[in-house]
Amino acid sequence: MTTKNDPLQTVAFQGLPGAYSHMACTQLFPNMAVLPCPAFEDVFAAVREGRARYAMMPIENSVAGRVADVHHLMPGTGLHIVQEYFLKVSHHLLVNPGTRLEDVRIVRSHIHALGQCRKFIKARGLNAVVHADTAGAACELAENKRTNEAAIASALAADIYGLESLQGNIEDETHNTTRFLIMAREPVEPRSDLAAVTSFVFRVRNVPAALYKALGGFATNGINITKLESYQVDGSFVATRFYADVEGRPSDPQMCHAFEELRHFTHELHILGVYPAHPYRFEARIKERLASPDGETA
Repeated sequence: MTTKNDPLQTVAFQGLPGAYSHMACTQLFPNMAVLPCPAFEDVFAAVREGRARYAMMPIENSVAGRVADVHHLMPGTGLHIVQEYFLKVSHHLLVNPGTRLEDVRIVRSHIHALGQCRKFIKARGLNAVVHADTAGAACELAENKRTNEAAIASALAADIYGLESLQGNIEDETHNTTRFLIMAREPVEPRSDLAAVTSFVFRVRNVPAALYKALGGFATNGINITKLESYQVDGSFVATRFYADVEGRPSDPQMCHAFEELRHFTHELHILGVYPAHPYRFEARIKERLASPDGETA
């Protein structure tokens, strides 16, 4: 049986028990213990210091976009991405037992959760109040016992804090999904029969068309870039770091050529991890192909 004292059987996440990161931990690692941490830096430190085996890090949401802090922190952690996971986000309206929907006047949650349930909140004339996080809003509601307030959080939070769900799936968009990256102290080598993803960060030289030239090798070698984002570093408006996900692994001949060309136009290149592609990627691609008028992806 897994115990909380066994670091090799522990996965760390940011937030309170009942957070969506906690739910991702329980779904992906059902037999492992969890270690809640107050900040992303603490999650990375728990793995780096050997108090947990994995770090469960949310990196982007299909509605809210990227989790910016994670992009800034990952390159300096010394950890490696070993897996990815996609969690379907199902928001619930949680209340203290006995509370009726018509009694609720105030709803509290994280700003992103409130934004993702805007139509539900407006239709019921609720006063939305921003809280630090979803699980924290649920915990506070359970402690104050108020019957005119509700929290938007996960079904797991309801179980943990003894709350009732008046209604589930109240999010505006049915595609609301969060992508998580699982990080560890040692890298992995995905099985050769599995599709792989390589994530890396880089900075291009400050010359005209540098980004265009740096990425040209991926196009000429037929490598699909599934994600490319930029963000500032060191408070500078001219120092920009790029984060990228590409399909394949550095050992592939085509990828080797692409990285060789990339290095000509960069002064920083750091591979964050090479890991198996989650099945969600292929399911989403099939849905996109079926949804297009001619049966082909755009």
